[in-house]
Amino acid sequence: MQHLKTANMSQPITPTNKTPDLAAPPTKAAANPEDQMGGFAKGLAVIEAYGRGRSALTIAEVARLAGLDRASARRCLLTLVNRGYATTDGRYFELTPQILRLGNAYLAAPLSRLIQPSLDQLAHAVSASCSASVLDGTEIVYIARAAHHQLIAGSLHAGSRLPAYCTAMGRVLLAGLPPAQSHERLMQSDRRAITPRTLTDIDALEAELDRVRASGFSIIDQEVEIGSMSIAVPIRNTQARTVAAFVVALHATPESAARIRTEVLPRMLEAQRQLAEILP
Repeated sequence: MQHLKTANMSQPITPTNKTPDLAAPPTKAAANPEDQMGGFAKGLAVIEAYGRGRSALTIAEVARLAGLDRASARRCLLTLVNRGYATTDGRYFELTPQILRLGNAYLAAPLSRLIQPSLDQLAHAVSASCSASVLDGTEIVYIARAAHHQLIAGSLHAGSRLPAYCTAMGRVLLAGLPPAQSHERLMQSDRRAITPRTLTDIDALEAELDRVRASGFSIIDQEVEIGSMSIAVPIRNTQARTVAAFVVALHATPESAARIRTEVLPRMLEAQRQLAEILP
């Protein structure tokens, strides 16, 4: 994961706030349609429509973004309003803070709680901001952070999402997958060049993932934001499975490039070792 000031990007990435899933590969849909609730799926699609960068949407806009007909979108929106999860002025619908309840169960899970103390200690030790994330499809999802300076954009917080292909934590998490699965995630990604330094070529990205697998860490140097660099390592549990990743973000300077390997990486590896002894 990178810590970004999105306003400085030539093609800004807008973090979204969909409810995060687990770090494992996405669960396949139930094979038997009778085991699924179509109405519930439509409601989830309506909620996810608000993760596209706008807070107020009309019924027609929600229908288009969620892939639903207008009648279904209207019923879902009115249900959300009735349950207190949304509000409307008669034309535009907005989600209310109550919607955060849907993500609190995940964000309050043992993983984020167990990681947070290590993030806080690491941020203090290296005098830099730290965050942790999990992999969800082609994106990373923030689950915890410890801010030490203003390199973290204010819009990035628990629940925010960024692309995996161009972020340090994303590459660490992709490298934790079997090569066939990481290749599929890369192929599904919208691999646009955020800065002139962003890797977008599949062969180049897969070579970088091989390097990350061999070294155990990923360094991103101004691929997401000019002036920002970061280093990420995997977070493993007691079974040596990668369950998350954490990152330290620094200003991109020659001094930082040297410090990131001589000082920051050893501290991160120590935090990694400690977490591997306690995470289930």
